[in-house]
Amino acid sequence: MDELTILRHGIAVEHGTPGIPDDDRPLTPKGEKRMREIAAGLAQIGLELDKIVTSPLPRARRTAEIVAEALDLEDHLETDDVLRAGGAAQSVVDWLRDRQDARLMIVGHNPMLDELLSLLVLGDPHALPFSLKKGAAAALRRWTENPDRFDLAWLAPPRLLRRKEDD
Repeated sequence: MDELTILRHGIAVEHGTPGIPDDDRPLTPKGEKRMREIAAGLAQIGLELDKIVTSPLPRARRTAEIVAEALDLEDHLETDDVLRAGGAAQSVVDWLRDRQDARLMIVGHNPMLDELLSLLVLGDPHALPFSLKKGAAAALRRWTENPDRFDLAWLAPPRLLRRKEDD
């Protein structure tokens, strides 16, 4: 894998909402709408992917489905428990070593995605001074000298990705 795009899931029902276990929290209607706008933004910038892999939790899975639809990749979507909320960034690094997809997107949860981004770019899971907002994306390119390290190609907050061409 040479290119990795990391996407945090969209706005979901609040943690602790009565009657909805944390693992079952879906995107809110606002989260769905914004993710469609973000997905359109990703399509507009010409993001090319071979595969989208998502956490199995509904909020991440739906985020990935929206992006897959916008990028015409519905047949290139898969789910993996390594991206489940509460997972370890190092486990994802280990999992990435075995991926054969040249251009991969992963969709998941914080704090793991923040830690993963920091680990891949800086070699320390706690070195980045910021956090990915819901719907934010980061694009990375693998180093040739060290297959566990990446350069940050771009980082886009959700507001930037949601902008329309005429804005």
